[in-house]
Amino acid sequence: MEQDYFISTDKSLLDSNAIQQFIANSYWGNGRSLDEVKTTIENSYCFGIYTSDKEQIGFARVVTDYIYFGYIMDVIILDKFQGQGYGKILVEHMLNNNTIKYLKTIALKTKDAHLLYEKFGFNKIGDSPLWMSIDRQILE
Repeated sequence: MEQDYFISTDKSLLDSNAIQQFIANSYWGNGRSLDEVKTTIENSYCFGIYTSDKEQIGFARVVTDYIYFGYIMDVIILDKFQGQGYGKILVEHMLNNNTIKYLKTIALKTKDAHLLYEKFGFNKIGDSPLWMSIDRQILE
C-alpha cells in the first residue's frame, strides 16, 4: 500500500462525529452518544489514522495506567476505507507505540476479530469467547 495515510495521537485531529456515528451503530457501542464518545476520547490514549488530507480513516483508543495494563477499545475503520489493510496498520502501529509496547498486559474484547489479533500475539483468555490478551508479566 502506498503511504497515503498517517497515524497520530493528536486528539485535536479526531473527527468525533464520524467516530460516534460508526460506534453508535456497532454491536459493542450501540447507541453511544456524541457526548459519551467525547468523554471516552478525553479519558483515553487515542490513535487516529488519516488520509494525507486529514480525513479520518479509523480510530482506536487504549485505557491504560501507562505502566502495567492497557485495554484496547473501539478499534474502527470507517466504512469507505474498510478492506484496504488499514485495520492491520493501525493495530500494528499501536502495539509498536513506545507508550503501549512496554505495558505488561494488554487486553481487549472482540466478537469477530480473533484472527486479526492472534497475528499480533494476542491469546484467548480462558474459556471466554470475547477476551484476549498479550501478557508479558511474569508472576512467580
